[in-house]
Amino acid sequence: MSRLLAAITLPLSIALTIIVTIICSVPIIVAGLIKLLVPIPAVWRSISVFCNFMMYCWCEGLALLLRLNPWLKWDVQGLDGLNKKNWYLLISNHHSWADIVVLCVLFRKHIPMNKYFLKQQLAWVPFIGLACWALDMPFMRRYSRGYLLRHPEHRGKDVETTRRSCEKFRAHPTTIVNFVEGSRFTEEKQQQTRSPYQNLLSPKAAGIAMALSVLGSQFDKLLNVTLCYPENNQKPFYDMLSGRLTRIVVRVSLEPVTEELHGDYVNDKNFKRRFQRWLNRLWEEKDRQLTEIMQQAEK
Repeated sequence: MSRLLAAITLPLSIALTIIVTIICSVPIIVAGLIKLLVPIPAVWRSISVFCNFMMYCWCEGLALLLRLNPWLKWDVQGLDGLNKKNWYLLISNHHSWADIVVLCVLFRKHIPMNKYFLKQQLAWVPFIGLACWALDMPFMRRYSRGYLLRHPEHRGKDVETTRRSCEKFRAHPTTIVNFVEGSRFTEEKQQQTRSPYQNLLSPKAAGIAMALSVLGSQFDKLLNVTLCYPENNQKPFYDMLSGRLTRIVVRVSLEPVTEELHGDYVNDKNFKRRFQRWLNRLWEEKDRQLTEIMQQAEK
């Protein structure tokens, strides 16, 4: 793609994305305010259905914008057997803001609307923050080890947020999404955290462990998703907006939610170690998968 065409596409894509987001988020915000003012369970359920529909419309809008890129190709495996009437826990590697767009667009017709564990900072993003609040998406504030040593009273607050948020999802089929690395992957972060993986940061188990603790019996499957942009690995979100994104690779693996994954992650040290080892094994396989995808793209 020429630089001139990319320069034209970028502001146009940004403008269209903002318009789609505003059109879909304003009704969600209004519905959320009604939900706040009318604490009646029947009203809340109706509002939840409406908000999920508006989120679906947002996903459709994003899908349309992606279809405007004639160079973009999807390479997807593993969507068979999914059902919008089931409960899913979806875990994925996190490389870029493009990941959220890809997950929303790809799964919109296959599973219930995604509910993301979001960073606290996103609560202040205009329209997006308020819309996510109305959709009952949990905002989590992660504390550094040094901060918790100075303020031990904050220890476990993100875990308690997870518990409260998951309780809300019992009433209707839901897909809970967790980027278990806790942050977008960069080589700098990989070195700073001494990650043992070539393409990933080390996974954090607390969020999904608490989700399984609260809703474990309701989850039908765990969706282990691997995302990769082999030809746009450096700036996939920028390339998506500028029309330069050429290939999205997604691999989906359905994992059983067994009794071994249910336990007290906070107080049972043995369970905590077992759970972390299980997650580490998934991450080792994901790291190998990403390496293979990148190597195939280089051929």
